[in-house]
Amino acid sequence: MIRQFKPEDIEQVLDIWLKASVQAHNFVAAEFWESQVSNMREIYIPASKNYVFESDGNVIGFYSLHENLLAAIFIFPEHQGQGIGKRLISHAKEQCSQLTLNVYKANEATYQFYLSQGFKVDNEHVCEHTSCVEYAMSMNTQQRI
Repeated sequence: MIRQFKPEDIEQVLDIWLKASVQAHNFVAAEFWESQVSNMREIYIPASKNYVFESDGNVIGFYSLHENLLAAIFIFPEHQGQGIGKRLISHAKEQCSQLTLNVYKANEATYQFYLSQGFKVDNEHVCEHTSCVEYAMSMNTQQRI
């Protein structure tokens, strides 16, 4: 089930974020992601509207919106490939008339996932934090009649 984030979810969300970030971004040193946990806790999560995917009382995935930016979407690695990401994207589409995001070019699986969900590439740029190339992607989520 998808529900709004509660403050007591923070440790599970940070654990998901770190484990999934290290796995998905093996082209960036794990130490970088570990160094960002406090920023996630103190800056990024509080500044965003967050939703979690809960199963059997455990948070196993989440996404964060900052205005229309899909700032984060992460699922515990052992729960990936089960349709949870699609459900989270679908929920995010209901929250905004347009969604934007950034994805590392080297993260091919996630890039392909976003394409399959209807996102298109707007441009390519270098991430200021990692110096890795990213795609800026977007989608119009409004239904056309």
